[in-house]
Amino acid sequence: MPASTGPADTAPVSTGQPVALEGILEEDVLVRVEHVTKHFPVRAGGLIRRTVGQVQAVDDVSLVIPRGKTLGLVGETGSGKSTLARCVAGLVPVTSGRVIFDGRDVTNLSRRAMRPVRRDVQMIFQDPYSSLNPRRRVGAIIGDPFAIHRTATGGERKRRIQELMERVGLNPEHYNRFPAEFSGGQRQRIGVARALALRPKLIICDEPVSALDVSIQAQVLNLLADLQQDYGLTYLFIAHDLEVVRHVSDSVAVMYLGRIGELGPRDDVYDTPRHPYTAALLSAAPAADPDTAAARQRIILTGDVPSPIDPPSGCRFHPRCPKARPLCSEQEPQLEPRLGDAPTHVAACHFPVEAGEDLAAAAPARSEVS
Repeated sequence: MPASTGPADTAPVSTGQPVALEGILEEDVLVRVEHVTKHFPVRAGGLIRRTVGQVQAVDDVSLVIPRGKTLGLVGETGSGKSTLARCVAGLVPVTSGRVIFDGRDVTNLSRRAMRPVRRDVQMIFQDPYSSLNPRRRVGAIIGDPFAIHRTATGGERKRRIQELMERVGLNPEHYNRFPAEFSGGQRQRIGVARALALRPKLIICDEPVSALDVSIQAQVLNLLADLQQDYGLTYLFIAHDLEVVRHVSDSVAVMYLGRIGELGPRDDVYDTPRHPYTAALLSAAPAADPDTAAARQRIILTGDVPSPIDPPSGCRFHPRCPKARPLCSEQEPQLEPRLGDAPTHVAACHFPVEAGEDLAAAAPARSEVS
């Protein structure tokens, strides 16, 4: 699934240039995020509270998700992945920018105007234990979308709920059980059934398997893949585990401190990472093959992630980057193709990683950066 950049078939010309998919018509793009920024105010004081700063959770992010495909969103904790997802879902208002869903601008719609859109946008949450009300029966939890949107009542609602339970691998006879009577993997299947109830077009998966055992993770991921094939679902898949993202995604976006550092087709990003942060993440990913693990060059990043209240100037990764030069702290890099890559593979880096480059050997040059 190749991805192109720009509104049509042009390469990106600025850090926040919307990224489209090469060969994909505009009507085949389900989600378009254009220059979305989300800042949260930081307040201090006693009775009279005042704003003393802003957390720049998401800063000028643009991307697209085509129908029936999966965009994987990766990055460290605090990089802005979940905030971006909530902006797309309309759960938090954006500070600036636009979210276009199925050809309609849904940016900061009122609660009433957003209600029809919510039928087409659902979420699967990270923790299957806290995302289900322990005092309610499973049938009522899965049936909430039908009740809220008034699409099924009485016996019809029960029938559809039990069909959903069977579709996600749960016993329909357990309709009246409480969440505490299910395992973690079964609870996540309940969450999947609830998200699937209204046959949405987009499902945002916010680290849906990170709280599960490895063997259960595979079952849930296979279920999501089957559902996508059967119902033509589109996924925005957020995860820390890069191997999980590689397994499920068609394209991958790497976020760092509120911005996209690298974006492109899955195989391009994994096989030839151009941003040093992407290369560092991939070097830390566990490998099943011992020989592969032994041969892999581990890139150790020094320092901590800077505060999103006061991010660094220039490239936000430069305080931790082994290839940082003075230019990196002075000028923000554009999100564009590097080292002759196709226009579908873009990175925001002045000194991109070359194939086979030893980033550990590049670290001494950091002394040039003030």
